[in-house]
Amino acid sequence: MKAAVIPEVNGAWELREVPTPVPGPGEVLIRVRASGVCYNDFLATCGGIPFPTVSPAVTGHEPVGEVAEVGPDVTSRQVGDRVGATWVRAGCGRCDYCQRNLPVSGQTAINCPSPTTTGFSVLGGHAEYLVTRADETVLVPDGLPFELAAPVMCAGYTAWSALRAANPLPHERVAVLGIGALGHLAVQFARATGFETVAITRSVDKHDAIRRLGADHIVGSGEELRDLGGADVILATAPSHAAAGEALAGLRVNGRMVLAGIDGQEPFMIPSALTYPFFALGQSIIGATHSGPRYLTEALDLVASGKVTPVVETFPAERVAEAVAKVAKGDVRFRAVVTY
Repeated sequence: MKAAVIPEVNGAWELREVPTPVPGPGEVLIRVRASGVCYNDFLATCGGIPFPTVSPAVTGHEPVGEVAEVGPDVTSRQVGDRVGATWVRAGCGRCDYCQRNLPVSGQTAINCPSPTTTGFSVLGGHAEYLVTRADETVLVPDGLPFELAAPVMCAGYTAWSALRAANPLPHERVAVLGIGALGHLAVQFARATGFETVAITRSVDKHDAIRRLGADHIVGSGEELRDLGGADVILATAPSHAAAGEALAGLRVNGRMVLAGIDGQEPFMIPSALTYPFFALGQSIIGATHSGPRYLTEALDLVASGKVTPVVETFPAERVAEAVAKVAKGDVRFRAVVTY
């Protein structure tokens, strides 16, 4: 099969012939039709996060396609099913965290010492075929194009989990900081569920696209958000803790800020009490990642309903290196998807 292989740290992705995997007991073979390119795929390539331990190094944790073959003892999936796999498939089952028997989620990847992670510890989705356990897949709604389903496996899953973690009430206003792969979906999720929505961005060139996404207001900073009346919820989807800290200026009393973007360089800082009396504002800072399979299913259903539409740029497999380069430069609006 053809797969996009990272030959070495900082190496350009190469489309190569590699052995097609064979499903074992409890596993399915997926014919991958589309796989999104997450910024973390680029970070793994350049060493910004650990390089994949699997060999060959095939990353990608937004794969969707059809079940091509089922292994022995599989009863929950059948050939032809439309399915996807996500970043975190399983924990080790033995560590202190796994013994708590929580749903498999992004927490599993961080708290379990030996998680199974697509494109990092096992072969990823930037290939024509992928093997995974049947119970580690999610069904993709009929009629939803694979190119639109792929970004939901990570970006959409994260954005929806962040909104659900904030638990906004019907009368509350939601702001989204950072309008990129996650943020453009967070804006749509908030609007699709009936909330007045504010986009926070300094990128003036994105304003027209943001209006098409359905945002009620666009501001450039936390201070501008405060001048607008503030927001009860701020979903910080940009990978910048500094930007999130600045946006606190627009968070209302008893508001919630959800940190969904990953900043591997700088800590999140709350200003000093003399300038920002956090202790007396009743506010909460919440971390959010993939929150469990039911949230992924909810996100897929919203996209399948047409209420939310990922904005994607598609690339054939032969142009996968170009797709990664554009993601690295931030030149994609808003998610790169490679078809296989």
